Amino acid sequence: MTDPAPTTDRTTTTEIPSMTDSTDQAEHTAQLPAPDGSTDPHAWLEDVTGEEALDWVRERNARAESALESVQDPADPDGAPLAETLQGQIREILDAKDRIPGVVKRGEHLYNVWTDAEHERGLWRRTTMESYRTDEPEWEILLDVDALNEAEGEDWVWHGARLLRPAGLADGEPYRRALVALSHGGSDADVTREFDLETLSFVPESEGGFVRPEAKGSLSWIDEDTVWACTDFGEDTMTSSGYARQARIWRRGTALADAELVHEIPASDMAVFAAHDHTPGWERDWIVEAHAFYDQTVHVVDRSEDPPELTRIEVPRDLEATAHRDLGIFSPRSDWQVGEDVYPAGSLVVGDFARFQAGEPELHMLFEPTASTSLAGMTITRTAVVLSILEDVVHRLEVHTRDEHGQWVRRDLYPELRGSIGVSAVDADESDEIWVTVTDFIEPTALLLGDLAEVAGGGEPTDLEPVKSAPARFDAEGLEVTQHFATSDDGTRIPYFEISQSRGDRAANSPRPTLLYGYGGFEISLTPSYLGAIGKTWLERGGTYVLANIRGGGEYGPAWHQAALKEERHRAYEDFSSVAKDLVERGVTDREHLAVRGGSNGGLLTGNMLTQYPELFGAVIIQVPLLDMKRYSHLLAGASWMAEYGDPDTEDWEFVRTFSPYHLLSEERAADYPPTFVLTSTRDDRVHPGHARKFTAALESLGADVRSWENIEGGHGGAANNEQAARMNALLYTFLWDTIGGGSTGVASSGAGATGDDT
Repeated sequence: MTDPAPTTDRTTTTEIPSMTDSTDQAEHTAQLPAPDGSTDPHAWLEDVTGEEALDWVRERNARAESALESVQDPADPDGAPLAETLQGQIREILDAKDRIPGVVKRGEHLYNVWTDAEHERGLWRRTTMESYRTDEPEWEILLDVDALNEAEGEDWVWHGARLLRPAGLADGEPYRRALVALSHGGSDADVTREFDLETLSFVPESEGGFVRPEAKGSLSWIDEDTVWACTDFGEDTMTSSGYARQARIWRRGTALADAELVHEIPASDMAVFAAHDHTPGWERDWIVEAHAFYDQTVHVVDRSEDPPELTRIEVPRDLEATAHRDLGIFSPRSDWQVGEDVYPAGSLVVGDFARFQAGEPELHMLFEPTASTSLAGMTITRTAVVLSILEDVVHRLEVHTRDEHGQWVRRDLYPELRGSIGVSAVDADESDEIWVTVTDFIEPTALLLGDLAEVAGGGEPTDLEPVKSAPARFDAEGLEVTQHFATSDDGTRIPYFEISQSRGDRAANSPRPTLLYGYGGFEISLTPSYLGAIGKTWLERGGTYVLANIRGGGEYGPAWHQAALKEERHRAYEDFSSVAKDLVERGVTDREHLAVRGGSNGGLLTGNMLTQYPELFGAVIIQVPLLDMKRYSHLLAGASWMAEYGDPDTEDWEFVRTFSPYHLLSEERAADYPPTFVLTSTRDDRVHPGHARKFTAALESLGADVRSWENIEGGHGGAANNEQAARMNALLYTFLWDTIGGGSTGVASSGAGATGDDT
């Protein structure tokens, strides 16, 4: 689940009218759901593609666009629409030719998917490492998704590719086949089609090509003529969450429906996954039963048996377990006792996988968390394990290798790096090379290449080689990044980052339009990343941006996440509101100039800010949200999130209702609700658009100042291409400037680093 005044004589922007004329507000009759969820006056809006519901959507889109497009850009002498200006700026950033192309190495080639103004749906392409290191790499085009759409009359969105490792790769045999996933309009459901990398064409089903019909599922290679299939095989083969419940082996030339059933999970579980590990000398198959988020059972599959035999990895279900070569890798989410040893939640433990499976574990803890540290990520190369560690949400790296006696040796890795650091193996089977990305809120991303081959023998890693660097997308002069800590209701310290103009005399430079962003769920950590579009549309124009690291996320490991589960969900909302209060207390902003933004679970967060803390905010943005927590588990993938929120069909409703924004709407508090912008996507098949629609309708019935915009495509990300993303974000930032921007020009007149391009 996911997210992102000029020196002119024009001193104000056009005020956005309320969606309801103030003269008619007295005539409104509140249409709210019953507190117990027994009645719902807006249930008809759950009909995603029903014509009546879509007419309702189109009407609100037109209202929102008309209102927002009337806001003038005070930086433009001719008073051009602000949304038009922002859309052009965002599109230029998203389509920039000088972006760093992210790559994945397979054999002799580096593969990339590229989108720009001419290729909105993307080019799948490849180059060599030698060419990639140049300023102008030579790319071989494998698949043009835009051309495919034109030829087939479709609206495909790229969803990824799995390449078949050739048996003779070590002898130079090239990659020849791929399984390509394509989605209609960006939905989670997709199709898989086999692709020939020599003829650069799809292999027709009539010629034995693997073709999987549309579903929330997948195919993955076992060998040239065999794949694992986890998908919709017909009646009763999908879980209540809408994902596959059967893992089958599908052989070329046979019907998908006849694929060999290897394992089936209960419909009440979330999903089943299956994959083959092609690592030479360590080939093995896996089946993972995902009972819920962070609740799984992992099996090793012996396909030589008839039928294939599953052997469970005997670990707690909240522990992540996998293997690479001989190494078993274990990440417990609660304290894990093995014999007399206890490995704490959030640690990383390794050991010989075969011995562990034989009941003779010899384990070693590579990472032990502290109150201020957590494991952000792990990368395995041919001989090394690289750990990315967060210390109060600041990255550092460690590398662990085994000496000649098999003992683990730890050392700091590239300690000179500052910022948000990402690491990935170039080719874990063949080398110890690593890609390293370094970025920050106001520092563009740099891509570097390192080699750890000498580390295992006691040597030094190579110096990092600069490979690519992205240019600045906005003027960061005068901007500073600072970290602060708010105190939540129970005394917990909540970190947050503030990105703003250097304040100097705070009294003269405050309050500033401030956008507070958060998520707080599913153990997802929010760390610094370059604010390209935000920098151009918000920071450069004088706004302040704040990123909050609230509980429910993973910034301090599993315990930080678990502290806001189910009946403790209120902790996340208390944390977020404490950051808002701290911003005001520190003099950064005030209520009238403070807005919140969140998407998906973050939309649930900002929905609760609107309904529980309306007095704190001048505007609220709610994107692709969960809002009706009585119905969420019955809508699309909602059942898969009950481990996070609870089951509203049981006694859990007693606490779930306390954070269900749809049911917290109140006539008594309606006058307190700040201007609200609700955004969603018709094609979102993860979080149902009915959440956003019904919430908007209920707010309208209260006479609240709400506008709604729904993209007809886009999936859960809200946009299917750069044009749609630019459009959506331009409307969003126009809304912000007009509601909390103080007419925009008041910001520039403060003299805090404003330029002629600021608004």
